[in-house]
Amino acid sequence: MNADIPVIDLSQVDVDLLRDACATWGLFQVVGHGVPQAAVDALRTQSRQFFALPMAEKQALARTADNPWGYFDRELTKNVRDWKEIFDVGPAYGAAVPQWPAAEPAFRAALQTYAEAIHTLSLRVLEVLLASLGESPASLVATFRQHTSFLRLNYYPPCPEPAAANSATVPAHGRLGIGHHTDAGALTVLDQADVPGLQALRDGRWWLVPVREGAFTINLGDVVQVWSNDTYTAPVHRVLAQRDATRFSTAYFLNPPEDCIYAPLPGAMREHPACYRGISWREFRARRAAGDYADYGQEVQISDYRIA
Repeated sequence: MNADIPVIDLSQVDVDLLRDACATWGLFQVVGHGVPQAAVDALRTQSRQFFALPMAEKQALARTADNPWGYFDRELTKNVRDWKEIFDVGPAYGAAVPQWPAAEPAFRAALQTYAEAIHTLSLRVLEVLLASLGESPASLVATFRQHTSFLRLNYYPPCPEPAAANSATVPAHGRLGIGHHTDAGALTVLDQADVPGLQALRDGRWWLVPVREGAFTINLGDVVQVWSNDTYTAPVHRVLAQRDATRFSTAYFLNPPEDCIYAPLPGAMREHPACYRGISWREFRARRAAGDYADYGQEVQISDYRIA
């Protein structure tokens, strides 16, 4: 069943609608965002061309346990393998080094142009989210000048045994493109292109998030839920596999600096004390990445840091 996802016009933000969307759905769609359609179209074209490359060429750019940037087709969610291929690229730090197909210069240019535009959009959305919580956004937004954000291209090939759209959270039969989870960072900006597949969990039911041409879907992440002291929700979501359709999407994950410690903000603790102790982003992301890359134990959650 399609969800009636709120639509926020960033050129004239309705703060009450934004607060309600964040508290109930934990996601919304944005228009009036200023991202050039040409940048979106170029990115979509390059994504399709990249995933159509021979497997050997993609594997030459494979990510590793030390370097998260590159191609991968064995990612896990909740210790179950996803039905997808990905290509991730983000800033260089430590052992994280971007990898690019040498014979595809247009690919690098399209991704970099798109990522710059979406990062600007992400900071604008972050500003309005923080302001809606009664916080002055300037200092927090400024910390994202140095960040660990990254761009992910997703490719979902046809699946011979897809799980049903109304299947249980952990399907008894069939496969999912991505299993149920919340996003670890601050927020995610998603372009679904032209084939829907994202589902959000609300009131015990899975709702399909529709494709809206010219709009991006914003998912709140765990960082914003912690900042808001549970006023806002990081939505549990998943992605369906498709029996007959090939699906592409692009996600930009706005993540804090590596040395960030995040905790409930003062403006979010006016009505009740802090629900979480301070969380080290470096520690949290490392533990989550270890679970995504290989089966290294139970996936870490912000509930592990909740104050009893």
